[in-house]
Amino acid sequence: MKLYQRGRTWYLTFYARGKRVQESTGTSDRRKAEKFCALRLSEVERGEYAQSAKMTLTQFGLQYLDYAKANKRSWLRDAQIMKHLNRAMGTTQLGDIGALQIERYKLDRLKQSASPATVNREVALLKHMFNLAEHWKLFFGRNPVRGVKFLQEDNVQIRSLSEAEEEKLLQCCSPYLQDLVTFAINTGLRLGEILNLRWEEVDLENAAIKILVRKNRRMLEIPLNDTALAVVNGWCGLRKCENVFYNPETGGPWKDLWLGLKKACRKAGLSDVTWHTFRHSFASRLIRNGADLVTVKELLGHSSVSVTMRYAHTNREAKKRAVGLLAGNGAKMVTLPVLKTKKG
Repeated sequence: MKLYQRGRTWYLTFYARGKRVQESTGTSDRRKAEKFCALRLSEVERGEYAQSAKMTLTQFGLQYLDYAKANKRSWLRDAQIMKHLNRAMGTTQLGDIGALQIERYKLDRLKQSASPATVNREVALLKHMFNLAEHWKLFFGRNPVRGVKFLQEDNVQIRSLSEAEEEKLLQCCSPYLQDLVTFAINTGLRLGEILNLRWEEVDLENAAIKILVRKNRRMLEIPLNDTALAVVNGWCGLRKCENVFYNPETGGPWKDLWLGLKKACRKAGLSDVTWHTFRHSFASRLIRNGADLVTVKELLGHSSVSVTMRYAHTNREAKKRAVGLLAGNGAKMVTLPVLKTKKG
């Protein structure tokens, strides 16, 4: 085996089953590259080495999205993430993608004003894709994302919309986008759950929806308030397919609503607003109006109340009311003077 460096990354050349193979070690560290080389040599000597398929990330991404459409309600979000991954690594062979390239991707996305949480979701999807490629015998070797650290996220700071910001945003939305934003704020559903919502999951008589959350395999039942019910009733009169919400121009489901929201936010002068912001707004408003954390947990479909606890940090008004309760008790308190006893 021959180990050599191209740019900053180390590569190795070796022969397996009579064929010459060139492979990236995925690292700029000489010592790590030597360990990778020793591992590959051991696999070749044992006859266990198999070469990854000649396939770019973009080509594999098409196969992955077919799988996601059949197995994930959030496949639209995956499709959005794939655009960023393809822009950076789409023409690269699966076997040539290394940890160094992924680290550069993280830095580039942060420079593009993507949040650490967003970058982590994108890197997590890439890791999941490599795991599937290995399971489908299209990729052999160490998952390059395994050696990549995820960015630290600030889960305390949660962006939510005030009522004034909501009104301003809705004024800048097209009619169909107004309905979707309003429905999201009043139900707390994720974008994928809203776009995949089917009429069979809606109970108009009892004003409720019941869906299966694929993320944690939990059944989620959400009562519809008057605002959310009015949105659903409006679309019920225009029913054209099994989906509650659909693209009026094509009659089919929407493929991408991120661009429409981005334009509306720009017109309204709002920043850092995503579809998940509406979910945060739903939870924050519930807690602000006195809903207990267990109820909010059930409405959001969280697996544990510890996940829901981060919304408690946003409930400043409730904290003020709670502390204010002590003021009334203080008025009834009487301070008695200390009586001194005479000696002798």
